[in-house]
Amino acid sequence: MNPVGLFLIGVSVTATLSVAVVWYLKPSLQEVLVDLCGTATRASFWTAFSTVTVALTPMMFALHYRPDAAAPHAVFEIGSQIEWALAGLLLSVLLLGIVLAKFIPPREA
Repeated sequence: MNPVGLFLIGVSVTATLSVAVVWYLKPSLQEVLVDLCGTATRASFWTAFSTVTVALTPMMFALHYRPDAAAPHAVFEIGSQIEWALAGLLLSVLLLGIVLAKFIPPREA
């Protein structure tokens, strides 16, 4: 398989995974943000901001990867690209969690 095909497959898989994670997190994130922000309008802005960040960070990592034209197997090249994309996805979700955790007040006993 040529390097362009490998690259496009990796980016497509990354986009699919990113959209799936955003779709999964968005309802819960919206509820938490309404509670933290106090108004639905503010929460909607921060939900949109967070979903864009979570979707674009792994895409940035995936677009940075360049397949090796002399690679023995296409599967390994796609796997390497997706590995970088998942690292970006994990990084964006962890940072979002850290930021939100700092603003969630502790529960009173």
